[in-house]
Amino acid sequence: MPAAALKPKPLPTQSTAKHPVLLDLPYAPVEKRALPPGRPREWYVTHNRRLKAMRLAIALLDSGVYMPNQARNETIRDTAETIGVHPPSDTTCHMVRALMRYSR
Repeated sequence: MPAAALKPKPLPTQSTAKHPVLLDLPYAPVEKRALPPGRPREWYVTHNRRLKAMRLAIALLDSGVYMPNQARNETIRDTAETIGVHPPSDTTCHMVRALMRYSR
């Protein structure tokens, strides 16, 4: 029997599956590090908002939402619940769509 016949068939990806592939959650959270001290509060708020928007944009892309016009606030908030982060504000939802728009 050829060696290729013994290999297990790879799992389908979003582009090859006949049905949508469920979001594969990360196995271990990334180790958190302390943010640098001495910055204005607004810097920390903006920094954390960008990180959250990036996580949500990646999760949306993994789940098959590729266009910013597909990512309505409700869709983004449902994704946030799925990956286990607090529901994003309207500003963060806008930032998620901006990240999706300019990632091309």
